Amino acid sequence: MEDTKEKQPLVEMIGIVKRFPGVVANDEVNFTLMPGEVHALLGENGAGKTTLMNILYGLYRPDRGTIKIMGRPVTINSPSKAIKLGIGMVHQNFRLIPTHTVAENVILNAPNVGFFIDWQKIHEELRQQIAKYGWRISPESRVWQLSAGEKQQVEILKLLYRGSRILIFDEPTSVLTPQESKMLFTTMRKMAEEGKGVVLITHKLDEALSVSDRITVMRKGRVVLVKPTSMTNRDELALAMIGRQEGASLQPQPGPRTDRPVLSVINLFVEGDKEELAVKGASLDVHRGEILGIAGVSGNGQVELAEAIARVRKVKSGKILLDGKDVTSFTPRQMYENGVAYIPPEGARTGVVSELTVLENAILKSYRYSPISNKLLIRWKEAAKLAGMLIERYQVVAPSINAKVKTLSGGNIQRLVLARELLGNMLTKPKLIIAVYPTSGLDIGAAEYVRANLTSMRNEGAGILLISEDLDELLRMSDRIAVMYEGRVVGIFDGYRASKEEIGMLMARGVG
Repeated sequence: MEDTKEKQPLVEMIGIVKRFPGVVANDEVNFTLMPGEVHALLGENGAGKTTLMNILYGLYRPDRGTIKIMGRPVTINSPSKAIKLGIGMVHQNFRLIPTHTVAENVILNAPNVGFFIDWQKIHEELRQQIAKYGWRISPESRVWQLSAGEKQQVEILKLLYRGSRILIFDEPTSVLTPQESKMLFTTMRKMAEEGKGVVLITHKLDEALSVSDRITVMRKGRVVLVKPTSMTNRDELALAMIGRQEGASLQPQPGPRTDRPVLSVINLFVEGDKEELAVKGASLDVHRGEILGIAGVSGNGQVELAEAIARVRKVKSGKILLDGKDVTSFTPRQMYENGVAYIPPEGARTGVVSELTVLENAILKSYRYSPISNKLLIRWKEAAKLAGMLIERYQVVAPSINAKVKTLSGGNIQRLVLARELLGNMLTKPKLIIAVYPTSGLDIGAAEYVRANLTSMRNEGAGILLISEDLDELLRMSDRIAVMYEGRVVGIFDGYRASKEEIGMLMARGVG
């Protein structure tokens, strides 16, 4: 980072307070961003870091506090106002039109684009920016043709084209391969060298330590640590984030793998939401006592594969065997009754009924069975006991078991889904667990707890299919790792001897 002692901050947020019903998301928060720095914003789930940046970008309005841009107090009441002030934000979910070209997406809603568009001039300007950052995309390419990393570059191009000097990245590596993440960090450093200010919201300590100049840690809505990156370390950051030092990393230890698979997927073809083939002839086995990790960039068929195995998505052709029995035509309830647990992606959207209470969501799968039910009526006292046990074991923060799930944060909804799937089966312990992004949205402590529980269940003989976009997580947890690319399984590795670079290359191109 350049010497910033005499420089005026690009951003000053002073005494920011933001309340939601029952929650103080930001409690007298101060935050500064200097020109020429990458500033990492860390904190466990619900700490208030994304809320703070949403205020800066105009998505929320603070209840109290002052925002200064280049020393001038401003009121930011919309993203359009933020953009006019030179603030841009790259969200986790890309906001692009797939059928449009890169150039068309970049100029959409951009200022100073008249009715008559000089496409030749725009393409040339974009080519210069692309070359400047060492990217390989073309202004004429359709967005649907691009990889996740290239789509992210289009999002960055949109900000640069609008003249953004303050750039906010919200968990930007969640959909990237290791190689794409490295390229993104190179881009961030180059932006900082040009005098721009970059805010990196991330839950990954290694990322913050590797790319940032300064780190701010938030906890329970307050800032608890601000330090130059060179003067801190993992232990101090983890202690600030969760009130204790980070647990020892899971050391890969082989599970009690049996010879006979609990799950066999044979030449499976599955359609996606738009009736295109999302899974194209995938075959794999999961044995009792092992974790089979599935690596792949988002959108390569991993989720559709998991949904087909859990029987919440129709199989076009192929077979699914559970303990050697053909279950291809089973219903989700039959899978549950046969010992299959399913942790869906986006638990806050697909794993709960938001209008129902915590209690009702806790028994969504077990309400038909003893002791929750006598086959005629629900025993609500037993249901309350189960719900209380689940939220205690997984530390679900909720006003009460009678609160509607929609009042919970996304991270706490994810914890509730995990607890219900892993602990709430009234019939039997799961013999197969299909876990899709199970630590997504969780803080360090909760993610460690989930990983430890999955590992414990593997050690007790369950077979686990683990889908994650965090390659480090897969390498720490998996006995074997399968790589999916464009709907196919293109390689399977021993989890304890796998090369991160080799897996990353398969994730990116489907060939080593």
